[in-house]
Amino acid sequence: MRDTQQHRRHGDTWEAMSPNSRAPAPCACHVDPVGDVSAPPASPMEVELFTEGDVLYAAMLASIKCACRFVRMESYIFAGDEIGWEFAVALAERAQAGVDVRLHLDAAGAFGESTPPLVQYVLQRGVQVQWFHRWNWLRPLRYNRRNHRKLLVVDDQLAYVGGFNIHRESSRRLYGETRWRDTHASISGVLVLDAVGLFDAFWRGQHRWAPTHGGGSSLISNHTSTCRHRIRCLYSEAFSGAREHIYLTTPYFVPDLLMQQRLMMAARRGVDVQLLVPLRNDVPLVRWAARAFYAALIAAGVRVYEYQPRMLHAKTITIDGQWAALGTANFDYRSFFLNYELVLAVDEPGVCTLLERQFIDDLSQSLAVTAGSWARRRWPQRLLECVGWIARRWL
Repeated sequence: MRDTQQHRRHGDTWEAMSPNSRAPAPCACHVDPVGDVSAPPASPMEVELFTEGDVLYAAMLASIKCACRFVRMESYIFAGDEIGWEFAVALAERAQAGVDVRLHLDAAGAFGESTPPLVQYVLQRGVQVQWFHRWNWLRPLRYNRRNHRKLLVVDDQLAYVGGFNIHRESSRRLYGETRWRDTHASISGVLVLDAVGLFDAFWRGQHRWAPTHGGGSSLISNHTSTCRHRIRCLYSEAFSGAREHIYLTTPYFVPDLLMQQRLMMAARRGVDVQLLVPLRNDVPLVRWAARAFYAALIAAGVRVYEYQPRMLHAKTITIDGQWAALGTANFDYRSFFLNYELVLAVDEPGVCTLLERQFIDDLSQSLAVTAGSWARRRWPQRLLECVGWIARRWL
């Protein structure tokens, strides 16, 4: 699958859609009697994958412009650049039309000189804005716990979740061929109300609320009332149950001991474990820390690849072609223990197939890290790895 294609599920059938052939969403408003949003949607879950920012942003903006009841949006980065202003104008227009529009931004992620004018613009036009964990001299450590989730819910019809932030770095049109490589999904059907509940609970400050949806596919937050590290537990269980292969893509690979052991144990029992990370990313210290783990992983049989052409920001896992996860959680201490994250876990073979095709396509643009080449690296690199490893818990 090339990253210029999108895919949509119709019943049990998946079809590829090129960016040029994608039809815009219809804008007819269908409001249920008495505004009943407690009844689950009748349609089965449908998933559409996005790997191009321009295509994703166009779809999200079209959905926002069609909203007739509410728009709920949260993002870690919401830049005051061309992309951010496109969303600001769309949100403001819906708010002025009487739609309930709420925007939840992380104080650290959305920090920047260009963002305040954008926020002021939407506030003046009726958008409700809430900042997560703004700096407070009395509670400085709280600032370090961030809302890293990316979620858009429109009415009770459609939700978007994944790794894309709202910024020009993910736009081929604006940033060129070096745009960030990422993965996102839209979902409709039974999980949309879970997305609504997750947003509304977080907006009210109920950070440990979790959906009760019991299906095989679900939206997972990492801090719940029953498990403080739910995403970490989910991945640990999934790796322990793998029988054939594990394909892991992550931009920031700084695992704790348990997660490192789970990958190594899977490889030792014959599972094909392949790890894809970027050659270079936007946080050099994280890259140094990630490389500190290479030797042990390779010795255990894990195959490590570094993505060459551009910044890799996707966070996806597929296991045995039967289970997959994508979302906001990186494979590091911050996502597992500190940040608030959101992951879409699916047991749909069609979604797994598409994500695996994308993984293989990314591998074609990557170089393998072999035991021989890694042993020959020079001492300055080894020193930087030590620095990254020491700082791994604070990255």
